[in-house]
Amino acid sequence: MGAFHAYDIRGIYNKDFNKDDAYKIGFFLVGLLETDKVLVGRDARESSDEIYEYLTRGITDAGADVYNLGLATTPMVYYATAKGNFKASVQITASHNPREYNGMKVSRENAEPVGYDTGLKVIEEKIKNNKPIVPAPNKGRIIEHDIRSEYIDFLNGFKRDYSNLKIGIDCSNGMAALIIKDILGESPVYLYDELDGTFPNHEANPLIPENVVDLQNLVKKNGCDVGIIFDGDADRVMFVDENGRFISPDLMIGVLGHYFLEEKGLKGNVLQDIRTSKAVGEYLTPMGATMHTWRVGRAFAAKKLREIDGIYGGELAGHYYFRDFYYSDSGMLACILILNVVSKMKAQGVTLSQLISRIETYANSGEINFKLERKREAMDAVRDFFISEEKPTASYDFDGYRVEFPDWWFNIRPSNTEPYLRFIAEAKSREMLDEKIARAREIIARFS
Repeated sequence: MGAFHAYDIRGIYNKDFNKDDAYKIGFFLVGLLETDKVLVGRDARESSDEIYEYLTRGITDAGADVYNLGLATTPMVYYATAKGNFKASVQITASHNPREYNGMKVSRENAEPVGYDTGLKVIEEKIKNNKPIVPAPNKGRIIEHDIRSEYIDFLNGFKRDYSNLKIGIDCSNGMAALIIKDILGESPVYLYDELDGTFPNHEANPLIPENVVDLQNLVKKNGCDVGIIFDGDADRVMFVDENGRFISPDLMIGVLGHYFLEEKGLKGNVLQDIRTSKAVGEYLTPMGATMHTWRVGRAFAAKKLREIDGIYGGELAGHYYFRDFYYSDSGMLACILILNVVSKMKAQGVTLSQLISRIETYANSGEINFKLERKREAMDAVRDFFISEEKPTASYDFDGYRVEFPDWWFNIRPSNTEPYLRFIAEAKSREMLDEKIARAREIIARFS
């Protein structure tokens, strides 16, 4: 069974895990998190209902009650977990992966993520070792738990008047479609706003450029001020400017500063991941942000934001975390807050592309993937070469390496979920960036 990963349980259903595994996960989860009730939500994938059936059988056989949210976005599960004081919750989803995938995102009290090192490994080992399952004398119940209206009211509390904006939205046939019109109404121009877990129009992964093309065309055709695209479970959101240009999601951490640091007057800690553009910190620091750099993924980011009591944070992958949202990530809340800023800027005569141009002061490579086995040796070789050539101004050695120099920086890290080594770099000029990328490629090629 290859479905257990650093952040969650995920894989091709009936290959990497099956309904029997789902049953065992449910059963062992109750003991792991020492609870008598588990909140469960699910996305609209074809296999989600069967996984729900067997997962909840396991939970109830262990003697705990299941609180059934039904169809839900992943952030809706986080909200219900923390607000309802649940010690355990599961969202059945494979997020942005193709239709044949499914999985589970597990949270504990206060919606804190349960990753491989904080509990999932224990469950995996019990399954691998065929730990005996002895049903509890008193079986748990399944209790319907509808928080949809309450959750929508919560989100609407952050919303402003967007009547000056023309908005294009691609729901990717994913879970954003469940609630988006309760928040933004019928005025935006929508794409693929029907729930369909087969994802008939494109995969629900906005980081793949071809999946954003329809939104880009819609924005240009309709003269939209902004385009918005969600992933499959709506914990991530990404944006296109009025010219149809895709905006690197880390730059939106800078945009959010206009809401939290400028408008709300909050000063303090802001979290970014190790791949974030150096420009973001340079933009936010004068506003009153103290930047913290940390590892990629919710299992690490949500915990770190809570630890530093950060105002908010974000990742290159389009996750945005908020103190006002139990230190968890929400694509919908990020969408609302960024629209607040875009609307206010438009009223001042500033377009989204003009705002981004103020933040984006480096040439950026984007993530470059290398498929190879000798990841560690390649990482060390790249780091050692560049450090021997120039004196770093900063260096981080978690989640791979990030090394900064006066006019450029790079991050090289192994993927936690795929067989890739990922490289990203920025420089003050495109010529310098191209030179550094070429040199890195030469070094990594020796290990392929």
